[in-house]
Amino acid sequence: MNHDVIIVGSGAAGLTAALELAEQVKVLVLAKGAIDGGSTAWAQGGIAAVLDAGDTFENHIRDTMVAGAGLNRRETVEFVIEQAPHAINRLVELGVPFNTEGPDLHLTREGGHSHRRIVHVDDATGRAVLDALLRAAEAHPNVTLLPHRACIDLITGRHEERYSGSGRVWGVYALNEQTGTVEAHTARATILATGGAGRVYQFSTAPRGATGDGIAMAWRAGCRVANMEMMQFHPTCLYNLEVKNFLITEAVRGEGGRLLNPKTGHRYMPDYDERAELAPRDIVARANDSEIKRDGLSYVHLDISHQPADFVKGHFPTIYEKLLGLGIDMTTQPIPVVPAQHYTCGGIVIDLHGRTDLPGLYAAGECTESGLHGANRLASNSLLECFVFGEAAAADILARWEEFAAPPPVRAWDESRVTDSDEEVIIQQNWTEIRRFMWNYVGIVRTTKRLERAAHRIKLLMEEVGDYYGHFRVSTDLIELRNLLQCAELIVRSALERKESRGLHFTLDYPEMLPHARDTVLVP
Repeated sequence: MNHDVIIVGSGAAGLTAALELAEQVKVLVLAKGAIDGGSTAWAQGGIAAVLDAGDTFENHIRDTMVAGAGLNRRETVEFVIEQAPHAINRLVELGVPFNTEGPDLHLTREGGHSHRRIVHVDDATGRAVLDALLRAAEAHPNVTLLPHRACIDLITGRHEERYSGSGRVWGVYALNEQTGTVEAHTARATILATGGAGRVYQFSTAPRGATGDGIAMAWRAGCRVANMEMMQFHPTCLYNLEVKNFLITEAVRGEGGRLLNPKTGHRYMPDYDERAELAPRDIVARANDSEIKRDGLSYVHLDISHQPADFVKGHFPTIYEKLLGLGIDMTTQPIPVVPAQHYTCGGIVIDLHGRTDLPGLYAAGECTESGLHGANRLASNSLLECFVFGEAAAADILARWEEFAAPPPVRAWDESRVTDSDEEVIIQQNWTEIRRFMWNYVGIVRTTKRLERAAHRIKLLMEEVGDYYGHFRVSTDLIELRNLLQCAELIVRSALERKESRGLHFTLDYPEMLPHARDTVLVP
């Protein structure tokens, strides 16, 4: 099936690019599972932009660089932050119902920000943004949305019927989850907007499908990846045995929420950082982890019950209702929280146009390493990155459209060698094992010994999964397991290469930060 441009992923980055491209070319958007099943819908906090009279671009740039522990690329940070007001205006035009205060947008504040600059839709911004983008995409005649397609690998020169040996990308092989057959989707240009690799960890706020598919596919095709050791752990995920990944947004702390030790009742964040609960996420997550481990706790308390009940309900209606359904009234009770993996700060290396190392292949959003986040993402810069780079990739493709040749005939997926497996239990066993040892060995606090243990386990599992993949028909679970394992290997390899503690990467063996910040770049 041939199209002008293929976009893998139907979240903020993918749909922003699709709408921009659709003004001139025909676009196919592929989604694993449901069209609205990605991470965007889960984003609670909001979008950071300089809109307040007392704020400046330089303030936002500085806050981003401070959070990123100097690993950010200054030109990327400037580019994204200066585009932010334009991105917000585009979303307003699409009908996103941002909260207002009189004639102006209501701005909240989150950890690491020196000013109020977070535009939001209550505490469910991502859902509102995705709904608006989807409405526009569904109504556009040049956009085709195709759900239930699990992408296996990028189609490159080696898949051409007449092998050219070029590294050019011509599209993707994707499993049709409803028929069980593998389809070849080809195009002049391809954009990866597949999100992060959060599900490589046992505890994560990411949706089930966040298995690093784009990162793994790009790596196998020949793209560099960078800073994969920079995995952000959100300090406050709800601790509940039934509900595994419900996030308690940063804005709860921004509006006065305090972290307390449930055993002693002590407010401990001022002991760790003078910014207390408004310190960047890596510091708060490590503090929570330290309190839990030191006192043998299952969780810590996040308490905003000292604020008026109407204030709490008005600012956090989604969280209030969700917790009430679980027997917690956040207006009178503390919320039990634990740190959980939240965001993949590293990924596929891209430039300011969203270009990767391979001709014809672009990437945008959480699957990339653009230089924006550095060693730790500042709160509410994630959706912003999606809009800015989704638009940048689309603009570059349209500006260079004459350079993109029509795709050649490519080989169909070889179904002859495979049979159905009667041992699906292997996939579940390996999936569980990866997530557990990644949490224990490659989590918030690391050591070289733990990382080496993880690397040893990954090597054995890669042989096992590689053998399984070579003999049995692909399923979404198998595709995800293969990608999870590849991402785990990249994370561990990157972590072993960094001989310092910086931002999200904290190792007991190298607790100091080196004087010069360097990216960890891996080359296939």
